[in-house]
This record gives sequence, structure tokens and C-alpha cells, in this order.
Amino acid sequence: MDISKHLNSAELDTLNKQPLYLQMALLIADKIQKQILPSGTKLPPERELADLFAVSRTTAINAYRKLEQQGLVWTKVGSGTYVAQRRDVDSLSEVPWLQLFTAYPQNPSASILRDMLSTPTQGTISLAAGMPDPALYPMKTFTELFNRNIGRAAPGDFGHIAIEGYNPLRKVIAAMLSEKGIPASTENILTLSGSQQGIYLLSKVLLEPGDYVVMEAPTFIGAIQVFQAAGAKILSLPCSGKLSLELLEDFIIRYRPKLLYLIPTYQNPTGRVMPTQERQDLLKLAKRHRLVIVEDDPYSDLYYGEQPPQSLKTLDSYGGVVYLGTFSKILFPGLRTGYLVGPPVLINRLALEKQFIDLHSNNIAQWLVTMFLNEGMLAEHLTKVRREYKKRRDTMANALQRLCANHIDFIVPEGGFYFWCKLKEAGTSQRLLQEAAKNRISFVPGEAFHTVPTLDKEFRLCFTTHNEAVLLEGVKRLAKTLTQITKKNKDNDVPPCSVWPIV
Repeated sequence: MDISKHLNSAELDTLNKQPLYLQMALLIADKIQKQILPSGTKLPPERELADLFAVSRTTAINAYRKLEQQGLVWTKVGSGTYVAQRRDVDSLSEVPWLQLFTAYPQNPSASILRDMLSTPTQGTISLAAGMPDPALYPMKTFTELFNRNIGRAAPGDFGHIAIEGYNPLRKVIAAMLSEKGIPASTENILTLSGSQQGIYLLSKVLLEPGDYVVMEAPTFIGAIQVFQAAGAKILSLPCSGKLSLELLEDFIIRYRPKLLYLIPTYQNPTGRVMPTQERQDLLKLAKRHRLVIVEDDPYSDLYYGEQPPQSLKTLDSYGGVVYLGTFSKILFPGLRTGYLVGPPVLINRLALEKQFIDLHSNNIAQWLVTMFLNEGMLAEHLTKVRREYKKRRDTMANALQRLCANHIDFIVPEGGFYFWCKLKEAGTSQRLLQEAAKNRISFVPGEAFHTVPTLDKEFRLCFTTHNEAVLLEGVKRLAKTLTQITKKNKDNDVPPCSVWPIV
């Protein structure tokens, strides 16, 4: 487990009268008690812990001694310091919670979504979470809509509604999709508490443990975690350059996968756009084998030049494409409002599953989004955010080229939220992240977007959350970190051995 993201110098307050070693001990103790650092976790060596907190080694040693006195950690000579096995981490309860939990897939990225969504420590610039800028949320518009319409709203709209969703919203979504070339009626639409819920519901109704799922590599962390939690076996389809349809067909013939999950437009994390011809060829192959394609499309409205190609659902001639959309990226995530488009037989089955989770998605959010769409406000809002995000993309691109080009390669996206970067030199993105924490900058290492081990040279930067000044400062901190790592690598260089090893 990489715990550097949980332990960094931003948590320490040098102005606090409390000694630094005690602050460190309290921070680590809190992570242990909350099971963020479970029993048996190996903690960093004293010297590494000192580096993480930018303190002396003596301070780190004293912190570990304090934790050992409290029975929270133990030290094995020659091996390291570990989180102690505790009969009960909560002194107020005798319930053995850890023994009661069902099995959960343990992998290095198991908590990464939770980590990205947590509030960054003061002074840290987070380029990790894929978030729109809160300053651009249409809060004033939504406030006016609410105040103007709440007095004449039908009270029944705020009671229990159909599991499939608020019918006026389903109608306006169907109309919106028709303008994009996606034929849909209300019976084809299920409203969701965010499109992430759609992925989860699909896993519940389509997958059993041991079923195969094909995914791009790299791809969206949330989808990886949902399919792994369902017990699916994931087949990775490299998406750098052209999608290998030959490999996909081999997967289909050999393993009979239940579905293919794709983000064809401004892919997360690479920003890749699947060309029209590739989309058509993919659909021909899928139709021939009756393969279900889940098209996740959170970013296609966020283009910064030419409009992207038509969606796979628009080109779907066999009814095998399930389409996921969301208002989280184009309006604001707190709405928790998304939607799924599929055949009525699938919508009905998904609705049966959804009733066990939340009965139906939030009424007030659906009501507000319905008015926002019906009054034609989305087009103006999209124009505004496209213009602003394009400026931010260009600012980050120029800064990366000017300050970091000697250390990284990167792709300038045509739309969406992300830069996909690759280290040119020795080292890994995990090490870069550990060093970056000391300079109060964070991002997502590339291995989080894969289901199999990688060279760990890639990482993702989000450019939409912060204004241009903050982005520029963030890139400066990243450049500083890259320079520091390069210097350390040179300092640690040793002359090549003159004797070949026996292999």
C-alpha cells in the first residue's frame, strides 16, 4: 500500500505549540483508528517518514516511539514498523467490525476515488480529481429557477416518484438526445444518481463472478473498481493509437465477454478521441458478435475546437450500445444527476435493481435540471465553460512546454478535462507523487488507470478545477519537483560495473 498520499508535510503546523513529533503521531494514529491504515500495514522507514514530513529523522523516530507506547504500531528489527493488530480500534465499542465485513477486493487503487474527492490540505494544489471549477457552477441561475418556480410546483413531484426517474426530465433528455442524433423516448431512459451509478447497476444485472469484461487500458478508475468488485475478469485493450479490433475479436472468440466498456470521446485519462471510421468498424464487429458496448460519455459537450464525431449510440444499428450521460461535468457534480439510455427490457431490469439502492434519484435535483433544460439555458452555459476551459487548457499546455518539456511528454487534449503525461527519465510516477507532496502539488499516477502492472511512467493532470493563475503555480511546483528528482538521480549515479552479472 502506498501511504505517502495519507502522510505529507501539509498536515503539520509549525506555528502550533504542540511538538512536531506529537502532531505526526496524532495524524498517523487518526489514520490507523479510521482503518485508512489497516492492521499489518508497513509504515515508511524513519528516514523516509522524515522526508515525507520535511522534519529531522529524530522527530520521525520520536513519533514512532509515541505510537509504539500507545500500542498502535510495533517494530520488527531488520524489517520495519507495522500497524499493530488491535483487538478493537474503537475503545467505545466491543463489536468486531473487521470480522463482520464481507470480502472486498484489495488493490492499490481501492481508495483512490475517495482520496481524490477528499478536501486537499491547506496550500496544496490538487490536479487530481476530475472536477469542474466551482466558480463556474450556474448557482445564480439555479437559485432564480428555484425561487421563481417553487411556489407553483406540484407537491406530488416531491414525494416518491417512479424508480425510472422524474418523467418530465426523461422527456427533455430524450429531446436533447434526439438533437444529437440519438433516437430515444422516455421508456429508453433511466435517470441516475450520477452516471457512476449506471456502471454499478449494469454490473449488478449483467455480471456474475468470473464473467469477462473488456476495457481500454488505461481507463476510468471508477469503472475498473465497480467491475472488479463484481468479481469480473478484466481483459485490457490498449488504447494508445488505434484501437486493436483484431485483439478485441480474439477476446470475443476466446472469452465471450459480457460487455465492452469504452469512453470514445475525450477519454479519461488520455483525452483520446476515437475517429469516425474506427467507431464504424467497431460497431460492425460488435454487431457480428452481438457484443454489448457500454459507451460512457461525460465529456463530449466539452470540446475546444471542432465538434467530436458522432457517438457510438448514434451509429448503433443493432441496439447493443448502452449510453451513459451525466450533468456532473457540464453543470456541477453535487446535482448527482445522470442518465442511462438502453432498450426498455434493460431499463426495466435496471429499475428493479435501483429500487434496492435509493428507490429513485433526488427529486429536487431532477426538477431543477428539467427547468434548466426546458428554458434553453444549457447552450449558453456550455459556451461559457468551453471558452474558459480552453483558456485553461492552453495555459497549462504552454506552462508544461516551457517548464517541464525536458522531463515529460504530454498530449494536448481537444476536449475534456485532462492532460496525459509521461516521464522521459528514470523514476516512476509514484515516486514523483511522493516528492510532489512536499511541494504541495498532487495528481493521479498512471497505474491507477490500469488493471495490470505497468511501467508506472504516466500520470494525469486535471486543468479545469482551478483558474489560470493557480494552474501556472501548480505547473511551477511540478517543474520544481521534476528538477529535484533529476538532481537526486544524478547524485545517486554510480559508475557502470565492469563485470557482467551472471544471468
